[in-house]
Amino acid sequence: MDTAKKHRAYVKDPGRVRALAAAIVDGSLTSTALVQACLDRIDAVQPEIEPWRELDADRALAVATRRDDEARKGRPRGLLHGIPVGIKDIIDVAGLPTRCNSRWRADIAPAIADAEVVAALKSAGAVVLGKVHTTEYAFFDPSPARNPHNRDHTPGGSSSGSAAAVASGTVPVTLGTQTMASVNRPAAYCGIAAFKPSTRSLSTYGVAPLSILYDTVGFFGWSVDDAVYAYEAAAPAFAAARGGSTAAGRATIVTLDDPLIADADADAAAVFRRIADVLRDAGFPVVSRPAPTPFERINALHWSTMVYEIARAHAGLLELPEDKAVGAKLRQAIEQGLAIPADTYLDERAELDRIRGEFFHAFADAGGFLWPAAPGPAPAGLESTGDPKYIAPWTVLGGPIVTLPAGTTANGLPLGCILAGRPGRDAEMGALARRAADAVNAAS
Repeated sequence: MDTAKKHRAYVKDPGRVRALAAAIVDGSLTSTALVQACLDRIDAVQPEIEPWRELDADRALAVATRRDDEARKGRPRGLLHGIPVGIKDIIDVAGLPTRCNSRWRADIAPAIADAEVVAALKSAGAVVLGKVHTTEYAFFDPSPARNPHNRDHTPGGSSSGSAAAVASGTVPVTLGTQTMASVNRPAAYCGIAAFKPSTRSLSTYGVAPLSILYDTVGFFGWSVDDAVYAYEAAAPAFAAARGGSTAAGRATIVTLDDPLIADADADAAAVFRRIADVLRDAGFPVVSRPAPTPFERINALHWSTMVYEIARAHAGLLELPEDKAVGAKLRQAIEQGLAIPADTYLDERAELDRIRGEFFHAFADAGGFLWPAAPGPAPAGLESTGDPKYIAPWTVLGGPIVTLPAGTTANGLPLGCILAGRPGRDAEMGALARRAADAVNAAS
């Protein structure tokens, strides 16, 4: 088998989530069969791609059996009835340990309660298959997970296992978290979709903190509809407004002119231009405008406020013995954050509040913002999880962000773009992203 074919063997579409759920409810598919198919796929790819940290196979099969019984009795629980899901291992699942990919938590006891977002998924009928890998405490020290398109490249971070698990066909939905770019970037690197809701809009109860000001749970799926649908299943009805908005058809899409993306490589820049042209040809008003605040400034403020919070949440990790010590990148962030005075942090938060207000005032007519997901495809090697700088400013600005799979490089590595929206407009962004993805797929 040549190298290209070998790499492609690890990529597999796990199926459309809403279609799988409908089939389970109408009896043409069983949750038990779907869960078992996921477990079989994990057996095939885990030795090479390693997206999974821990499986809960017996319990998942038992829950799937109950979901099948409920379906036969006409009592489906919700939009994800019988759908297997994977949970990033900084998010609590009752009965499983939350290790955060950290040596000092290797022997930690199982969680006694679900994180709120996990409880929401279960309430919607989902079946938790197990835990997927994360970088240490969702920062930059990498996990064992690899990119299914080429196992010699990173899947991104921090939700490395979340993206790799879906892209390798082992599960149709996973949860991740984003503090900088940790949902949308891994999705782009692995050629799948993701939905990061408005920053801090979902409960993070039961999620190990990194920086509470930015920590946000996000959803991975093979397609844009899969990721948005999973969000709609778990989010409060008032936030998801299931079904979306007809305003998506008239939304102006803005491409920002900002020096931050000047270093995009030729492939990433070409894909960005192509997607803008595709959307314009599909009838979207697409306009280019300058950013009112340089994104480099937003990134600088984001880093400073983030490491300040990391230090306050995790200062005790500096006292661990050498055999339990956390990774160098996390240690450096804690040390840097401890040196930042509280007054500086508060001033920078206030500046960010002003920037957000000015930004969205300047773009009052914008329904969404199109932007490249990263400077290029997933870099080679597993020491780095890639560059978050393109997505981080959008996390700070606070609106929902959707990753649109957008093609591949000549050597088969995925490229992606993002659509970002206004804070609190998650339903509208879901509808807009679905229409945009339809246009991109039709043009492919």
